[in-house]
Amino acid sequence: MTLGSTGMTREHKTTKTKAQDRGGVGERLDNGFLETLVGYNARRAWSQISTVFSERMAPYGLKQVDFSVLSLLAHNPGATSRQLCATLDILPPNLVNLIAALDSRGLIERRPHPRDGRAVGLYLTSAGEKLTREAEQAVLQLELDASARLNSRERETLIRLLQRLYL
Repeated sequence: MTLGSTGMTREHKTTKTKAQDRGGVGERLDNGFLETLVGYNARRAWSQISTVFSERMAPYGLKQVDFSVLSLLAHNPGATSRQLCATLDILPPNLVNLIAALDSRGLIERRPHPRDGRAVGLYLTSAGEKLTREAEQAVLQLELDASARLNSRERETLIRLLQRLYL
């Protein structure tokens, strides 16, 4: 065993956890207070899921908001931009570019709204329907993988409790 510049043996250095390695000190920080906070725990869980989501959606060329819009349109054909903004809690200017990008990819199309002559309804094209079906299946599997430590009842409870924070 030899001592490195930090005074640790090489064997010890290779067994450090990722959290210790990021801290650079070699000891885990006391995050007991942070772990009592809903926001902290939600952010940590989201960070884990978000990373895997990005990896699994890369083949589809979708970001989280793209997926959400396509899924909403798959289940609500003819939805308006206003409805999408309200449901996803995003500002209209942010949706404009997203809709244009999905349109240019041939995934959605605009048609006159069936009940409101002033509004435009958004619909998936056949390519959009196919992509959305495949992406939804990938996300379902991602969700099962991400929540594998929970049984189905715990998973349902977690979803219900999280929804109580924003619904």
